[in-house]
Amino acid sequence: MDLSVIIVNYNVKFFLEQCLYSVKKSLSGIDGEVIIIDNNSVDDSVQMLKDKFPEYILIENKKNVGFSKANNQGIRESRGKFVLLLNPDTVIQEDTLSKCLTFMESHPDAGALGVKMIDGKGRFLPESKRALPKPDVAFYKIFGLSRLFPKSPIFGKYNLGYLNPDEINEIEILPGAFMFIRTAALNETGLLDEAFFMYGEDIDLSYRIILSGYKNYYFPETTIIHYKGESTKKGSLNYVKIFYKAMLIFAQKHFSKRKAKLFSIIIKIAIYFRAGLSIMKRVFNSTLMPFLDFIFIYLGFLIIIPWWEKKLFDGGRYPPEFLYYIVPGYILIWILTNLLYGGYDKPVRIVRHITGLLAGSTVILIIYALLPLDLRFSRVLILMGTLWAIVSTVLLRFVLNFFGKDSFKIYHAKDKKLLIAGSQSEIERILGLINEVNLKPKEVYYASPPDSKPLPGHKGNFNQIPEIVHFYNLDEVIFSAKDIPSKEIITKMVQMSGMPHLEFKIAPPSSYSVIGSNSIHSAGDLYFIDINSISKPRNRRLKRLFDLIVSLVFIPFYPLLFLFIESPLGFLRNIFFVLSGKKSWVGYNLGKISDGEYLPIIKPGILTPVDTIKIKESGYSKVADSMNVAYARNYKILTDFMVIFKGYKYLGRQ
Repeated sequence: MDLSVIIVNYNVKFFLEQCLYSVKKSLSGIDGEVIIIDNNSVDDSVQMLKDKFPEYILIENKKNVGFSKANNQGIRESRGKFVLLLNPDTVIQEDTLSKCLTFMESHPDAGALGVKMIDGKGRFLPESKRALPKPDVAFYKIFGLSRLFPKSPIFGKYNLGYLNPDEINEIEILPGAFMFIRTAALNETGLLDEAFFMYGEDIDLSYRIILSGYKNYYFPETTIIHYKGESTKKGSLNYVKIFYKAMLIFAQKHFSKRKAKLFSIIIKIAIYFRAGLSIMKRVFNSTLMPFLDFIFIYLGFLIIIPWWEKKLFDGGRYPPEFLYYIVPGYILIWILTNLLYGGYDKPVRIVRHITGLLAGSTVILIIYALLPLDLRFSRVLILMGTLWAIVSTVLLRFVLNFFGKDSFKIYHAKDKKLLIAGSQSEIERILGLINEVNLKPKEVYYASPPDSKPLPGHKGNFNQIPEIVHFYNLDEVIFSAKDIPSKEIITKMVQMSGMPHLEFKIAPPSSYSVIGSNSIHSAGDLYFIDINSISKPRNRRLKRLFDLIVSLVFIPFYPLLFLFIESPLGFLRNIFFVLSGKKSWVGYNLGKISDGEYLPIIKPGILTPVDTIKIKESGYSKVADSMNVAYARNYKILTDFMVIFKGYKYLGRQ
């Protein structure tokens, strides 16, 4: 057999289908085979392959084993004189494979070749040809000199920008998207190094081919499309860390100790540099909306105050300090409460935003009532300012949403995309409940319970839920309590706690259903138990604010409180521990229970929910475990208040 085409797929079904159609045409007249390794995709790739390309060899992995290991699986199954490692997000020409075969047959010194690549917009991809990333080459690339001087033989060496992209050249590093390799060379060099989970394996293999005495060629007499970035987010900090970690593995493997150490220093500098840029971008994105709110609200006060002065004072005016200090103070309170109520979370929820502003107005009015008379300027201005803040900032969000800014997208219930996890019978029952309360989600997906094989129509099993949520950008997950243990549900919530837009619900067994209510609110509350997880960003903010307020209240009352607390010095120490963020007033009880690893991570608590009840030692573990789960699953600030109220004697606990 002449050629084995090996493709590793992970959640790029539509790209894979397009790729395989192009491969089928290019294989015409060639004695070849196609081997596809699927790394446990959740996008129905496997079913598509079975339906449309049953003639190809399919290896179904039950987990994502990484790019290198999956390719090695395919190589071991291959029978061709040559092997092509091909990305699924590529399209090759009808004559690509025949031209590559002809070149390799006529150049026995060629161990492997790469071709000219363009992106989805037809632009040449400079990574089609690369040099070995020695410390100097990597330095120029990492810090942008190669981009500034792409044609320079010194600074542009990483992508060999000084070589004509339309001429055949001997090069050092081939792109992993298209590596046409002589099997004899692979037999000498060995397979891909599985220490590289993703990225870097192409550099390592290319270099080992050269070390074995073969040559690598850049062959631009055929061109392929490489969409690149569809299965990985190359601008993310996570990508930077994974990529540069791969570079470190390569350096330690192939460079001398001195060069490897220098390379390591450069890579670490690069990681911090890229991390700094990423943090700056995040800070900008997170502060842009509060900044715009501040400007819009303040501009409104510039109009409202003179108008109100004219009506109230007939030409008089408030002191300048009111506009310079008091109004900015009002706006900062509105922004802070809006932040705490989730008004700046994505996607934008108008109800949360308005609630946050109204809460801020309440705080402002309370502060106003406590101020001396000479500092109480006008309650009417506070109320007018509240109205203006709501109208102007809501209008701002609708305008940004109208112009299609994704980061300002407004949430609509009708756009909700759900995932239901459970057995088929429970899924059907839950769907019935959804219809009964007149919920009309945009899309509904399904996942099988733990240790169950996905059924037809299911996107995957319980363990794949985080991937399904991420891939389909889901808004809500509903767990079937009948099929999934609470511990498993909590574990999965912890895994997905970093997705602030995601909501969780539990559908209890049918015996807990209440039939007959047509109210979306009452029926929704009865059929689905909302999980107000302590891991939600909003709850973490509120819990931290509660800890700070309580600590500040304890300080002036300490001379009185220490009389009623078992360890007064410990109480004083705990106040400062909480203020510094090392502890929280309320947390889990992990001292005597069986396992706390599945709980969302929070700060160590001085008191615990167990302090509100009296239990026997024999039943302590089971009760503490249950109360920890309940506290994590359905967090409320009121719970923390009650724990402190009932367990005040133990506030000095170490």
